[in-house]
Amino acid sequence: MKYVNVWRNDDDNENENENETNKLNELNKSNNYNQWVPFTDNHNNPIIIGRDQDNYEGVRALVGGINNYLLFITYLKNNISVFDLNTFQFIKHDTLPTDNNIWYHCFVSKLENGQVQEMMKANQKYKQNYQMLLFCWNTGLSIEYDGDNNIFKFRQLYVCKDIAPFYQYAYTYINDVILFFGGSNYTNISKSVHKYLIQENTWTTFQNSLSNPLNNCVAILNEEDNNVHIIGGIDDEDTKVLTHMKTKVRAWGPLQLVMICLFIIYLF
Repeated sequence: MKYVNVWRNDDDNENENENETNKLNELNKSNNYNQWVPFTDNHNNPIIIGRDQDNYEGVRALVGGINNYLLFITYLKNNISVFDLNTFQFIKHDTLPTDNNIWYHCFVSKLENGQVQEMMKANQKYKQNYQMLLFCWNTGLSIEYDGDNNIFKFRQLYVCKDIAPFYQYAYTYINDVILFFGGSNYTNISKSVHKYLIQENTWTTFQNSLSNPLNNCVAILNEEDNNVHIIGGIDDEDTKVLTHMKTKVRAWGPLQLVMICLFIIYLF
């Protein structure tokens, strides 16, 4: 999907909003913006990612590498793969060093995409290296992909006892911090929010910070207003919730965040 923002600015006047709508309509007609289209190769053949033995339930994926040509995929039971988006071929399969099932987990780039690209341009040795973090249950991993030699390097990370029993949480990366919202351990659904400081390798737990227990939800950071939006999910009664929660985060100092507010908007 080629995405174009469909949300108007409330401060704009009506004529400007109408002009933006007209532009969006023209883009949609000419370039298939905001429309799902098949992923195809250079000969317009559909690309199918996956092997017969792969189970992609609860899969997570990242796009990275110089010029964003690599797709990293982590999935059941403890697999990690690299798919080349230029050649449309898998170039690496490996096993994560854990006995846990890895699914519905946290999988993020260690640096923001813009930071990665700038580092690659500035320093030749980073051009073929890409660093990621993964958390699921009591498994924490720092993952480095060496593109020159096509190998992975893994390092175990500390996982605090409060979040170790959980998976299926929402998560988002903010300024070298990962925030985790809710989660499940099959029998219990969490209301807590956890904060992981990457450089310090330390955790903070905000007990009962969500208004309701929640898992299988999604968290998205809006960098323009520094709000995190938590959308959908399943509650402790196994009911799908059509809610939209928003929390504002504000920097206290380097690598510090504080939750300012939290409220629910019902979607219709």
